[in-house]
Amino acid sequence: MSDETTTKPVRRGTLLGAVFLMATSAVGPGFITQTTEFTVQLGAAFAFAIVVSLLVDAAVQLNVWRVVGVSGMRAQDLGNKVLPGLGYVMAALVVFGGFVFNVGNVAGTSLGLDALLGLDVKIGGLVSALIAVGIFASRRAGVAMDRIVVALGVLMIAVTVYVAVVSAPPVGDAMRQAVLPEQVSFLAITTLVGGTVGGYITYAGAHRLVDAGVSGPGQVGAIGRSAITSLLVTGVMRVVLFLAVLGVVAGGASLAGDNPTASAFEAAAGQVGLRLFGLILWAAGITSVIGAAYTSVSFLVTFSPALERARNWLVVGFIGLSATVFLLVDEAPTTLLVLAGALNGLILPVGFGVLLWVGWRRRDLLGGYRYPAGLLVVGALAWVLTVYLGANSLSGIAALFG
Repeated sequence: MSDETTTKPVRRGTLLGAVFLMATSAVGPGFITQTTEFTVQLGAAFAFAIVVSLLVDAAVQLNVWRVVGVSGMRAQDLGNKVLPGLGYVMAALVVFGGFVFNVGNVAGTSLGLDALLGLDVKIGGLVSALIAVGIFASRRAGVAMDRIVVALGVLMIAVTVYVAVVSAPPVGDAMRQAVLPEQVSFLAITTLVGGTVGGYITYAGAHRLVDAGVSGPGQVGAIGRSAITSLLVTGVMRVVLFLAVLGVVAGGASLAGDNPTASAFEAAAGQVGLRLFGLILWAAGITSVIGAAYTSVSFLVTFSPALERARNWLVVGFIGLSATVFLLVDEAPTTLLVLAGALNGLILPVGFGVLLWVGWRRRDLLGGYRYPAGLLVVGALAWVLTVYLGANSLSGIAALFG
């Protein structure tokens, strides 16, 4: 995208766009469902899993934003610099995983419009896809995307905060169990980590900064502040969603099995709550559609000048194909979703490992920038966990073809 300029107002808008692109991609329809399910199972103890996942996310994202931003190169280009051909493998895995999950994101928008307006799910998915396509078909696609993801991200936070206040959650108990949980679920932790920094989500914000020209050793301050802000925004989104559901669960309400989050919001605020849930789910879905399409295509365009020139149309085609698959299948392609999730679990330690290697050993790719040792150590500890997640992904792939 070439619509950014070097003026300060656009730079600030671009930084905010990168922040919310990462944050809203990490809090999509899947995360909303997972949060509800784990809150029902664990109650206030789920707060501990959220805190741990946020710490791991911070270790991953602070390193990813720093390496990609300072180098001025996207992750796949760094992969090819470290080991020729590795970047192509990274791109193939991210694009495939991003596409399959984007079908689920379109489905999320359709369910959101169904709860909000009572719109048929097929029509809702098509309308949402057309809105996303319209953003990238515009002349100032980058500016339009930045403004929309920021506006929808703020809307999601505001609406969820309202429901969280209305549901009156036991905040004190949640704060206590965030540090001293009555039970610990490693499944909840690994699911949250894999779902919020796996696949394309890892690179969404950092690639946006590079595309906008916010890169190089001289931009370390702006890159670091943007990364921290994105983590704070993501953390607020996750915490308020958890508190909104916790208030309902702690109040003894029984949630519907087919759509527990919708029934939680309805229990908290009646029909208004149900409509607000639809609004949140639609906003989460369409921002994830935008984030998945934009970031997946960013893994392809550096391989050819022709692809770079056709960037916006590739994003449009990516969204259109995702919507087409959604319209043609009667239910989610379960096998593909499992396979995509497993591949995302594999790409996380590989891609993250490449970036840590660049920070540690390839100072030449960072313009001579001396990478902070403390940041590397924290990243290495997080990388160990991503390897564990990747090992679990291998068992998922084996189960598919066993």
